[in-house]
Amino acid sequence: MHSLLALSKLALFLLSTLDSAAVAVGSATPLEVTPRQANPFQTTVITEFAEPWSMAFLPDNRILVTEKVGSLRLVDPSTKAKGTITGVPPVRYAGQGGLGDVVLHPQFAENNLLYFSYAESGADSTGGAVVARATLVLDNSGGGALENVEVLWRQTPKAPGNNHFSHRIGFTGSNSTMFISSGERELFYPAQDLSTNLGKIIRLNDDGSIPAGNPFASMGGVAAEVWAYGNRNILGFDFDSQGRLWEAEMGPQGGDELNLIELSLNYGYPIVSEGNHYNGTSIPNHSTHPEFTPPKVSWTPVISPSSMIVYKGDLFPEWTGNVIISSLGALGLVRVEISGESALEVQRISMGKRMRCVRQASDGALWTLEDGNGGRLLKLTPN
Repeated sequence: MHSLLALSKLALFLLSTLDSAAVAVGSATPLEVTPRQANPFQTTVITEFAEPWSMAFLPDNRILVTEKVGSLRLVDPSTKAKGTITGVPPVRYAGQGGLGDVVLHPQFAENNLLYFSYAESGADSTGGAVVARATLVLDNSGGGALENVEVLWRQTPKAPGNNHFSHRIGFTGSNSTMFISSGERELFYPAQDLSTNLGKIIRLNDDGSIPAGNPFASMGGVAAEVWAYGNRNILGFDFDSQGRLWEAEMGPQGGDELNLIELSLNYGYPIVSEGNHYNGTSIPNHSTHPEFTPPKVSWTPVISPSSMIVYKGDLFPEWTGNVIISSLGALGLVRVEISGESALEVQRISMGKRMRCVRQASDGALWTLEDGNGGRLLKLTPN
């Protein structure tokens, strides 16, 4: 671990001294910000939580909500009653760490399998993200328990600090192939190092095994898990109607990104970015290194994306096929139109709060979670 951290610091120093001319020539101009528009929906407040992070809809329309401190809650929107799901393992609750994503298996109605992510502690004050699955057993009192909890994946290696876990989970429709976002844990260079799984998009079978077709499988080790790499802090992804994977990630100081993730591609961080390091050190833009895949949209000033969906409903028909991003920095939702492999921000909807998560229900309604203590669960329907 110490050698990895030293390598990362060395890489950052080298990046601050190399390509300085390229930075000056290729500096990106700030994206023109879409004007904020009036809310196109009615907002129904359901209930509130302690630092909610993610949610998932059960077949009976009840909603599972994760709280960072390590609680998994069950909400009945019709009564606004909240219950608790026991059996969550201990989490590393610090910084951006804690209980994270929650996702149902595509065949949940038959197998009751639930997938969830969290940060766990390691030796010498290190930590890393974990993805686990369990059987969800509901009771008659509005709660339930996780049984047969099994860890399927871990960030490797564990690292110091409490940021950039990422740990979003997604399945490809009815397929049992699972994707995981793995942040680079603020270590920069591991995103380019295939001997780690940090700063990567991971692809696994639903049991954690390596599926056929992963591009670096012949390398063995954690490289066999990797689908794409060169990413920073990936906090949202979803599949469009054609099965393509779109991903939203936080850049450094400037340069938040929306990427179209494709097999084996390298997205360049930290060698290139549309932003700069927080200490003021410049990073060359993607245009200076055409071997890296540039984002489809980048944001400077940042929007701080916290989750995203590709909207597939018809309750908001003009949004069908669009990317909807929950935003911490823009205090609302950001809508991006997709045309082929191109994307363009078209709407920014202020909600007056840092938004932690956005999801679509089966009826096409949007549901959002506000960030922080007292963060509310909101149902959004057309005016």
